[in-house]
Amino acid sequence: MTTINESLAGDFILVGFSDHPQLEKILFVVVLISYLLTLLGNTAIILLSSLDPMLHTPMYYFLTHLSFVDLCFTTSIAPQLLWNLHGPYKTISPTGCAIQLYTSLALGSTECVLLAVMAFDRYAAVCQPLHYATVMHSRLCQSLVGMAWLSGVGNTLIQGTITLRLPRCGNRRIYHFICEVPAMVKLACVNIHANEVQLFMASLVLLLLPLTLILISYGYIAQAVMRIRSAQAWRKALGTCGSHLLVVTLFYGAITAVYIQPNSSYAHSQGKFITLLYTIVTPTLNPLIYTLRNKDVKGALKRLLQKDRAQQSEKLKR
Repeated sequence: MTTINESLAGDFILVGFSDHPQLEKILFVVVLISYLLTLLGNTAIILLSSLDPMLHTPMYYFLTHLSFVDLCFTTSIAPQLLWNLHGPYKTISPTGCAIQLYTSLALGSTECVLLAVMAFDRYAAVCQPLHYATVMHSRLCQSLVGMAWLSGVGNTLIQGTITLRLPRCGNRRIYHFICEVPAMVKLACVNIHANEVQLFMASLVLLLLPLTLILISYGYIAQAVMRIRSAQAWRKALGTCGSHLLVVTLFYGAITAVYIQPNSSYAHSQGKFITLLYTIVTPTLNPLIYTLRNKDVKGALKRLLQKDRAQQSEKLKR
C-alpha cells in the first residue's frame, strides 16, 4: 500500500485508491482526460444552446441547465481527485471537505430532479405534440428548473448539515476519494442508525421518486410510439428520446447502486468505481451522447462554424 502523508493535523485523509498505486497512475490520466472533455463538451452545449436561435426551445433550455450542473458537479470533485492521485498528500481540509460535500450533494440531487423534468418534457413532445408549445411555456420551464435547484439545495442543507455535525472522535480517514454523505457518516463514533434511515429516506425521495416519474413518462411515450405508423416519425421520436434515456440509464444506474446498496459493502473498492462512473464518466459522456445522436445540435454547430467562416471571409475581403 502506498504511504499516505498525514502530516497536516486536523485535515481529513481521503484514502481513495491508495492501496492500488499502479491503478492511481492510470486513473490520473483517465480522470484528467475525462475532466477536460467534460469542460469542453458541456461548455460547447451551453454556448450552442445560447447562440443558436433554433435551439431556443424547452428541450435545450433544460439541456443547458443539465450541462451546467454536470460542469459544476465534476469541477467540485475532479481537481481534488487529481491532486490526490498525483502525489503523496491524500488530505483535504475540513473546510474543503464541507464545501465539496455541500456542492456535490446539491448538484447531484439537482440532476436527479432535472432528469425527471426532462422526461416530462419528452412526454409532452411525443404524446401531446399539438399542444406542446402551450404546455411547455416559458414560465412552466423556469418553474420546473427552479424546483430542481431548490430540491437539490434543500436536500444538501439538511443532509449535509446533519452529517457534518456528527461527532467523529478524531476519526479522519475517509475510505473514499470524495467527501460524500455515506462515507462521512461512517466516521461517526455514535449510533448512526437514525442517520442511515434518513439517508435511505432521502434516497427514496430524490432517487427513486424521480426515477419512477421517468419510467411512467417513458411508459406513455412507448405507448404513443407504438401507435405511430410512419417510419420517419418513429425515427424522430426515438431520436428525441433516445439520448435522454441513455443519460438516465447511466446516471441513475450508477448513483442508485451507491446510495441504495447495503452499508456494509459501501467501503469496498466496487463502490468507489461506481462513484467514479456517475461523478466523472457520465458528465463526460453526456455531451457526446447529445451531440452524436442529435441532429439539431450537430446542425447548430455546423451553422455556427459556417457563420464564423463567413465573417472571416468578409474581413479578408476588406
